[in-house]
Amino acid sequence: MTAPPAEPSDEGYDPRAHRDWRRVQEDTPGVSRHEPIGLRARLSLNRMGTFDWDLDGGVMELDPGALDVFDLRPDEYDGAPMSLVTRVPPEEGRRLDEALSQALEDGQASYGAYFRVRCRDGSWRWTHSQGRILHTPDGVPYRVIGIVREATGELADSALLRSLQQDRQRQTVMVQQTTAALARALSMKDVTRVLTGTGSARRFGADGLLLGLVENDRFTIVAAAGLKGGPPEELNTARLDDTLPLSDAARTRQPIFLSTRGELIARYPRLRPYSDVLPAGSTAFLPLIAQDTVIGGLGLFNAEPAVQSPEARNLALALAGVVAQSVQRATLFDQEREFATGLQETMLPRRLPPLAGGAVTVRYHPAGVGRDVGGDWYDVIALPQGRTGLVVGDVQGHDTHAAAVMGQLRIALRAYASEGHSPETVLVRASRFLAELDTERFATCTYVQADLESGALYVARAGHLGPLISNAARHIDWPEVCGGLPLGLATAFGHDHFPETQLFLEPGSTLLLCTDGLVERPGQDISAGIDALSAAVRAGPADLEALADRLSDHLCSDPGSEDDMALLLLHRLPAAGAATAPRMRVHVHQADPSGTGEVRSALRRALDQWRAGSIAHDVEVAASELIANALTHTESGALVSMELLPGTPRRIRLEVEDRSSQWPRRRSPGETATSGRGLLLVEALADRWGAEPRGAGKALWCEFVVADGPN
Repeated sequence: MTAPPAEPSDEGYDPRAHRDWRRVQEDTPGVSRHEPIGLRARLSLNRMGTFDWDLDGGVMELDPGALDVFDLRPDEYDGAPMSLVTRVPPEEGRRLDEALSQALEDGQASYGAYFRVRCRDGSWRWTHSQGRILHTPDGVPYRVIGIVREATGELADSALLRSLQQDRQRQTVMVQQTTAALARALSMKDVTRVLTGTGSARRFGADGLLLGLVENDRFTIVAAAGLKGGPPEELNTARLDDTLPLSDAARTRQPIFLSTRGELIARYPRLRPYSDVLPAGSTAFLPLIAQDTVIGGLGLFNAEPAVQSPEARNLALALAGVVAQSVQRATLFDQEREFATGLQETMLPRRLPPLAGGAVTVRYHPAGVGRDVGGDWYDVIALPQGRTGLVVGDVQGHDTHAAAVMGQLRIALRAYASEGHSPETVLVRASRFLAELDTERFATCTYVQADLESGALYVARAGHLGPLISNAARHIDWPEVCGGLPLGLATAFGHDHFPETQLFLEPGSTLLLCTDGLVERPGQDISAGIDALSAAVRAGPADLEALADRLSDHLCSDPGSEDDMALLLLHRLPAAGAATAPRMRVHVHQADPSGTGEVRSALRRALDQWRAGSIAHDVEVAASELIANALTHTESGALVSMELLPGTPRRIRLEVEDRSSQWPRRRSPGETATSGRGLLLVEALADRWGAEPRGAGKALWCEFVVADGPN
């Protein structure tokens, strides 16, 4: 215990008197107890030296004490101030230069500044320089005489306190940023994206990092950031042994902290051939342990050599724990997700039937987030008479129950379709099947019966998105398709009616069916997604497989695409030899008051596809008159057919067929008559018209010449 200071006395002052002091073995060479010590030696003993800087000559002389402060040997310094950059980094040199420049600008006779020197072993040393500026009689500075001294001791307390405070703040921010970033990572893909993204290594207080996983006594690198050229390919996978640092840390379950690249290579000689790609500074290799199981390792690399403090090591271990928990959670997520998506994929068709005259391809993407499996599905069914059934649907929900319902519904709908029933009948039976299942789920669905020989498409939908048609010229059309309620709900509400709409697929055209996962985004109107899909099809590749890849990969990778998605593309091949006439057929029921309007809409869409131009209105009007005659003067409905006849000039032929054998007759209505002008109007609009028998009934027909050139 130290005694209080001695009171002054006439006997002189001895600081050792009345105090406890420790005996120390002197390690300073050349110091004798009785030999006088010169000025330079006195300065050197106090880690202080002098310098003489000739500003005109550009030469700075350093005495041995100053060289010692800068940790330089005499042969390492040539008298040029710039040669000090080996010990004084640029940012520290700027601090000195600013102090001297400010003194010269203010006309002061002296200056002083604290700065850091980087010693040859990589450690930092606080240093203080103080200089006296000498001026000529004219006031021009020409020489600086000064001292440099080690100031680590005097700054230790204040600098240490500031450093500790800054370190604590930095560590808090690093832990918060890393934890927040990894908290949003669900899969291993998400984890690696966090660890390799912009500024990822800085979250760990490092310049570079490596992440490796352990599996079956093998160590595999799965993520890297901040390393020049990345890890060598031959070291990406290795046995779990002591020849590589990350593998060694995982094997021993102990962290490894090294100060320099040389120390790293000395301990792991296998890395010697790769010394050029390894950072020169300190490294840390940390085992990733979760629930007492080693699952991998984390490597942190720094550009500057350093002896890592206990605080830095504890921080690295804490961050490694956060990474270990995230990796374990992500691994379990991937396993569960793989099981769920595998279950769903087994419920989807593995092979598609071959098509004569066309090609079909499908794509399915699971949900972008979450571990739940969805209820989206597709199917392609070979039907009687060479037709093909196309199905795309979505069962409510995103869980294994939705997948199970989807599997049962797909099989039932396939069975009904394979029997050759019409699209409406297939959906009616599927809706009743779903309503009888022990479930509260409903499903949306679009079913298309395609005849590729004629190009006819018979479409029915149950609360689902309608089809898109792209012709050979990349003209995009979303035709209006009549629809009913979703399957299950339609039966429950007693409205299981799914009217058919007939469309025509021209040679070289493509039909697209999809679920809402391809066009819906949270917070956006579905019309924006539909427009984006239309643009993607219009600008997409001509090859069907390439187009499917482009649509599924591009649109499903957009931010916010969290739903699963099913996509089906049907392409009708260009006809060899004579072109098949585009044709459409629509049935109008006797008791359906809206039937005529729906037929006119279907005709309008077909005429737009066929580029009918100015005669489209005439065809619509003629169709309305012929349909009205059939519904008014017969007790049956009407079958409306329209086709684009080949040849020059192009002609559109319209037929309205009914079951009445009564032949039409032209009338001459008076000025005040309210009917009887239908055939007169058809005769006036059409280029040709007539009637012909059809079985037990008849068909009225008319033809219109399509003008050549753009319409």
